[in-house]
Amino acid sequence: MTRTEEDLLGTREVPEDAYWGIHTLRATENYRISGRTINEAPELIRAFAEVKKACAMANMQLKAMKPVKAEAIIAACDEIIENGKCLDQFPVDQFQGGAGTSVNMNANEVIANLALEILGEEKGNYSVIHPNDHVNRSQSTNDAYPTAFRIALWRKVNRLRKALDELADAFEEKGGEFRRILTMGRTQLQDAVPVSLGAEMTAFAHTLREEDERLDNNAELLLETNLGATAIGTGLNTPEGYQESVVRHLRRITGARVVASPDLLEATSDTGAYVSMHATIKRSAAKLSK
Repeated sequence: MTRTEEDLLGTREVPEDAYWGIHTLRATENYRISGRTINEAPELIRAFAEVKKACAMANMQLKAMKPVKAEAIIAACDEIIENGKCLDQFPVDQFQGGAGTSVNMNANEVIANLALEILGEEKGNYSVIHPNDHVNRSQSTNDAYPTAFRIALWRKVNRLRKALDELADAFEEKGGEFRRILTMGRTQLQDAVPVSLGAEMTAFAHTLREEDERLDNNAELLLETNLGATAIGTGLNTPEGYQESVVRHLRRITGARVVASPDLLEATSDTGAYVSMHATIKRSAAKLSK
């Protein structure tokens, strides 16, 4: 069984039970690149739902959206965030053209159809709740996608930090346990001078503690958001006070210290936080390889 959906290119048949729609269908046909889909990134999906929830709350607060529509969108987002619903409804390839437009539309369609279901409407009845006009209101892929990506990455980095901390604790414990055991330190692939095996373990612990500090510092950079910038950073088509409102809601929803970028135009094109985090993780990986 299928349902008929329409976009500017025409009409297509979409599986009746699918929460995604015509834009997602076209994306799965256009971008068959890696064979890995967004379904494999549940952290990103949940972060997207958090962003969409914050946007709906801000739009409702500023009277840019009717409460009945906003509340249905918020409830749909909560189903994803809290109950993990529809985490299997993101078939878009992880590699795609554009700035993540297909992933953003995948999220918009899933949330719209889930909201329609909550309201007792049929999937695809976008005259009631539309993926773009309602779920994506006051947004663009260029601010919604990077914000969701940063939040998801921030959480993954925190899990990495926890794992490194546990490993450092284990090395410190072994440092005490092996403090009386002597081994040979090696230079240029040759035995050099004796050293305590415990001292080696303790040194491993110290180097991992250093990495944790650097990861923490760079993780904070990920929490600066350009949400409210819309397409290029001008904030076009957002109601007055939107940026302040949406960031405040996002901070509360995520529990993260999200801050608004002071220059939305600059932030929309800036990738410095990713470069810094990549370098820090690469440094940590190099140390672990030793």
